[in-house]
Amino acid sequence: MDFDRRHAIITGGSSGIGKATASLLASQGANITLIARTPRQLEIAAQEIEAAQIEADQRVLTLAADVAEVGALTQAIQAATTQLGLPDILITAAGIAYPGYFQEVPLEVFEQTMAVNYFGSLYAVKAVVPLMERRQQGHIVLISSGAGLVGVFGYTPYSPSKFALRGLAESLRGELKGTGIGLSIAYPPDTDTPQLAAENQTKPLETKNITASAEMWQPEDVAQEIVKGIKNQKFIVAPGLEMGLLAKLHSVLAPGLNWYFDRIVTRTRSQSS
Repeated sequence: MDFDRRHAIITGGSSGIGKATASLLASQGANITLIARTPRQLEIAAQEIEAAQIEADQRVLTLAADVAEVGALTQAIQAATTQLGLPDILITAAGIAYPGYFQEVPLEVFEQTMAVNYFGSLYAVKAVVPLMERRQQGHIVLISSGAGLVGVFGYTPYSPSKFALRGLAESLRGELKGTGIGLSIAYPPDTDTPQLAAENQTKPLETKNITASAEMWQPEDVAQEIVKGIKNQKFIVAPGLEMGLLAKLHSVLAPGLNWYFDRIVTRTRSQSS
């Protein structure tokens, strides 16, 4: 995919992986819409992204909205479409994590984590897919996590929300096949972001020891892998050797199952047409 003058909508784009990916896309000619909760952070991020632009007429639009509120997020996406045109790319990078011992974590944290990480992505996809279908083109990237491939001690609120994104992606992949809309799910390793710094404040010692040996990535490097995945129409984006092996071994049956499911879908559609 050529990103020149493409419109990319990025939720959670004011920091971390979302912001790094927005900057990289801007450096390749894309127009960017950032959606996040905090206007001041959006303003700072927009300045950084504008500095990466290569054309004077490129635009960066910022819209403050909580992705966990379906009405606010849908309105933001509608506003972005009105101002910058139909979206070519959607990246759902908004996410939260509050590690802790299961019995000590309030139920509200489980609910909020699922609301932001899973439903915040679902709401965005539901709003964008009909817009992409108008032109039969586009690409969606769901940002999961290594903790969406294997449950991690201390991440009982977080891992299920990221597993849910995997389930959504694997289910939706077959439905989008043939529509012109590409789909990727990304499994970033531990990445040096403000979110990770916040996680470390409540992370149990056992969790710190488990993750201590994992390679730390920079957001810009993860962004490179995500953009490469869009260009190459890759379904799974698993940066690095560790995530690559985990994704392949954990999903060893997925290619065969996808082939089988696709055959069933194709046969069913042909019988009903």
